[in-house]
Amino acid sequence: MKLTVIIVNYNVQHFLEQCLHSVRKASKNVSTEIFVVDNNSVDGSVNMVKEKFPEARLIENKKNTGFSYANNQAMHIAKGEYFLLLNPDTVVEEDTFEKVIAFMDSHPDAGGLGVKMLDGKGNFLPESKRGLPTPSVAFYKIFGFSRLFPKSKTFGKYHLGFLDKDKTHEVDILSGAFMLMRKTALDKVGLLDETFFMYGEDIDLSYRIILGGYKNYYFPETRIIHYKGESTKKSSVNYVFVFYKAMVIFANKHFSQNNAKTFSFLINIAIYLRAGAAIFIRFLKSIALPAFDFALIMGGLLLIKDYYEKNIKFIEGGSYSDALTSIAFPSYILIWMFTVYLSGGYDKPIRLFRIIRGILVGTGIILIGYSLLPEAYRFSRALIILGMGWVVLSYLISRLAFHFAGFKSFNLNPDKTKRIAIIGQQEEYERVSQLLKQTNSSTGFLFFISADDKGNNHADYVGNINQIEEVIEIYKISEVIFCSRDISSQGIIDYMHTLVSADVDFKIAPPESLSIIGSNSIDTAGDLYIIDVNSIGKPKNKRNKRLFDVLSSILIIIFSPLLVLLQENKAGFLKNMFAVLFGYKSWVGYGTDKHDHLPKLRPSALSPADAIKNFSINADTRNRLHLAYSKDYKIENDLNIVWKGIKKLGN
Repeated sequence: MKLTVIIVNYNVQHFLEQCLHSVRKASKNVSTEIFVVDNNSVDGSVNMVKEKFPEARLIENKKNTGFSYANNQAMHIAKGEYFLLLNPDTVVEEDTFEKVIAFMDSHPDAGGLGVKMLDGKGNFLPESKRGLPTPSVAFYKIFGFSRLFPKSKTFGKYHLGFLDKDKTHEVDILSGAFMLMRKTALDKVGLLDETFFMYGEDIDLSYRIILGGYKNYYFPETRIIHYKGESTKKSSVNYVFVFYKAMVIFANKHFSQNNAKTFSFLINIAIYLRAGAAIFIRFLKSIALPAFDFALIMGGLLLIKDYYEKNIKFIEGGSYSDALTSIAFPSYILIWMFTVYLSGGYDKPIRLFRIIRGILVGTGIILIGYSLLPEAYRFSRALIILGMGWVVLSYLISRLAFHFAGFKSFNLNPDKTKRIAIIGQQEEYERVSQLLKQTNSSTGFLFFISADDKGNNHADYVGNINQIEEVIEIYKISEVIFCSRDISSQGIIDYMHTLVSADVDFKIAPPESLSIIGSNSIDTAGDLYIIDVNSIGKPKNKRNKRLFDVLSSILIIIFSPLLVLLQENKAGFLKNMFAVLFGYKSWVGYGTDKHDHLPKLRPSALSPADAIKNFSINADTRNRLHLAYSKDYKIENDLNIVWKGIKKLGN
């Protein structure tokens, strides 16, 4: 056996599927065994591998064992002359394995090898080649000198920016995303150190390979796509702590005591600086828009109050109580903003009708509350109505301003403005275009680009792949989807690299897959088009479902003296009333069943099967009912199931 490919997976099913398709192609001319080690994923990854890639040896862990342990599981039983540790969020070229093995065969001093990595937009990833993170190198990286002077031989050692990215070089550190190693070298220096749960293990092993008398090489003669950010959220606070703590473990293991202390000191400073910055930035992002809305609305209400007070209400003198501006106005604004939130007005993409709907509901609540207040606290219905008009106007003006300013997250019609070019043969174009129409986003304009240089009479045909640059310019294409059945991975990477300066996004549609995959930056978890079986998992539906549970629980508690008489399980009914109210259970869900491939829900008293009477429900039927419930969630469905299963609320 020449090559062993080991892929550790954790909840990235769609990326894993695409990766395995590319590995299958690259293994065609190389004696290869493939291991997939799954760390207890709940997204259907295991079943996908079993069904679509039976040639892969699957190791199913019952818990997340970490990257090092999982890779070692496979390496202990692997038979290859070379071991390749490969991330699931990668795509390799068809001749990648042949090229890297030929290089290793001709360089017996090579213990490890890394390749040229590109991100999802075709940009070179600097971590393709890295230097040893000594205290000085770490200092320059942590405090930004390496970013300011990337090509400096003093400050740029972390990513070795002074080395030509298009030439082969000896390097210190290999990336764990693609880490090819000679088995005999590993026999000498050992496998991954399982002290590292995630991050740092590639640095440690790379360094030990050098200490063992071997060399590590950066080899740019082949390329891979690495969808950075898929397996982990690199901007999260947890990432900061885990990554930098791994650096401390490395320093304590390999550096002298004094150097290790210096390194640990720098790292701990970095941890608190980066973690503090991440928390602060996240906080600012979360409150920025609501704070802006609150200030804008309050400013308008104060102007309206002053005008109404001086020119209409108190022409002959007098004024409103200070409680109007200090208590009433803030209360009104919070109610309006809360009902806009419940209506989905803060969800992305922005929908103006949701905002207006929320404002109207909020106004109704304010007016009802106003009518119940003592006379001393009823300031003015007119101000509430005028205020409602200003709230509507302020939301509309601000959202339109954000839209026309070009903020993508405030694009009022993001899907329909997309101009998507699908590159492939006609059969795949039809499949992918239909898939797009079934996803959770309505698409805009679709254009067909043929994967060969032949003409085509299809209505959507605009040119062939050799004309891709002209098509993008003429038709203002914003997104390109490559059909990987019809275009090689090498061809896709070539085109991405050629078009890297174009302002377009790239995605890849694997053959016979229900997903279309892409990723544009380190901070994104990836852009996916998948058939929408997750509607109940959307924030607005989770919110609506929880609202239904709370309101229905209150009603059920009020009428419990009567409802308890109907129950088959009276004690369970009394318990469920409060369990649902306080969020421990839901009235409707999957019951006690678990579905790894469906959105997670709380345990529930009822399931869709409880709405069907006088009919035998087997396990397969239950699963299909749960799938349908998940895919097409409506509050009316919950109401219908509760009504028909009213006697089973104690389940």
